[in-house]
Amino acid sequence: MPAKSKTGELNGRALAKHRKRFLRFFPRAFKDQRYIDWEVTYKMTAHDLWVELLNEDDYKALLRSRDYQEIANRALRVEAKTNFLFSFEKMALRDGVKSREGARIFSEGLFQLLHERGPLKERFVQWTVSVGELPRVKSRVLSWPVLTLFPFIAQPSKHIIMKPTAMINAASELGYDLDYSSKPNFGTYERLLHLSQVIKKEIADLKPKDHMDTQAFLWVIGSSEYEHLSPED
Repeated sequence: MPAKSKTGELNGRALAKHRKRFLRFFPRAFKDQRYIDWEVTYKMTAHDLWVELLNEDDYKALLRSRDYQEIANRALRVEAKTNFLFSFEKMALRDGVKSREGARIFSEGLFQLLHERGPLKERFVQWTVSVGELPRVKSRVLSWPVLTLFPFIAQPSKHIIMKPTAMINAASELGYDLDYSSKPNFGTYERLLHLSQVIKKEIADLKPKDHMDTQAFLWVIGSSEYEHLSPED
C-alpha cells in the first residue's frame, strides 16, 4: 500500500495504474457513452431537477414565504433520482424533515451553505450542525452521504459527495491522507475536495469538468462495484 501523503502529492505509479484501468472501462474517458450512461445521466437528471425546483430565486422565495415543507419535499424529489443513500439514510432523512421544525432547520441550513457569503468552513460547519439537529426517529440523520448529497447535486463545481468506504479506499490506493473521521467534519471534507482538485489537475488531458467527473474517477478506484466488474462486462 502506498505511503499516505499529507501534502497532496499522489503516488504516481498508482495513479497511472488506475488511469489505465479507468480507460479500459471508458476508452473515451469522460465522453465515453458507457461512462455517461453509468455515471453521469442519473446525476445530471437530479441536478437538472434541482435547478428546476430549487434554483436560488425559487428557493429564496419559498424561504420568504416560510414554506419549509415544500422546500424539503422538493429536495426529497431530487434525492429520489439518485442512488447515493442507503435505505436507512433515506428513511432517517424523511423522518428528519417530516415536521415543520425539521423542514425549517433543513431548508435554512442548506440555503446558507449554498448561497450565503462567508468562508466555506463556517457554512459547512453550520450545515453539519443543522443536519445534526434534525429530529431522529430511528437512525441518526447526520451521515456523510446525507450531509454531502445535496450540495454535490446542486453545485457540482463546488461540492463533492462523501461515500466513505469508496473514498477511503481510493485515497489509500493513491497514497493520499484523507484524514478521515466517521464523524462529519470540515477537515475531512476539505481534504476530499482537495483530492478531487488534485485528480482534476493530474488527469487534465482527459478533460474532467467538475467534481462529478472526479468523484466518478475516484469511485471507479475505490468502490466494490467496480472491483468485481470487468471492463468487458
